[in-house]
Amino acid sequence: MLNIVLVEPQIPQNTGNISRTCAVTGAALHLVKPYGFVITDKQLKRAGLDYWDKLEIYEYENLDEFFEKTEGVYYYFTTKGKNVHSQIDYPEDKNVFLVFGREDKGLPEDLLYKNGDFCSRIPMRPTLRSLNLSNSVAIATYEVLRQWDYPDLGREGRLTQYEW
Repeated sequence: MLNIVLVEPQIPQNTGNISRTCAVTGAALHLVKPYGFVITDKQLKRAGLDYWDKLEIYEYENLDEFFEKTEGVYYYFTTKGKNVHSQIDYPEDKNVFLVFGREDKGLPEDLLYKNGDFCSRIPMRPTLRSLNLSNSVAIATYEVLRQWDYPDLGREGRLTQYEW
């Protein structure tokens, strides 16, 4: 199963957009406190409102609790990563956790240092800081699902007035 982990998210609109990505892909969303908002914020729910009830969501008081309560393979997404995200083989037979840090600080460096081989980066121009968090989550999520051949996801759209 695919799991998206947001560690101390600060911007409600990002978390709302990410919740929508999780809902449409079937990924579970794990939120690690403290947040920069309250979960009932209008912006958060507006960004993913019509999908909120379709979401598998878990909350944790801190990173220690998250690691105590979960089991699988953890991949840390960071601008400081050693690997390119698309060159990693994500195992289909295990719980895969894609872990993302705060919008303003990222993940703690001691966590990255201890897990260097599992730190990945989405390539971008070296002179720019980073992608938006919700865009990064979408890129990473769809790379994993592409490798897994998009399990349980619709592959063909429909026109409303015509047949293909």
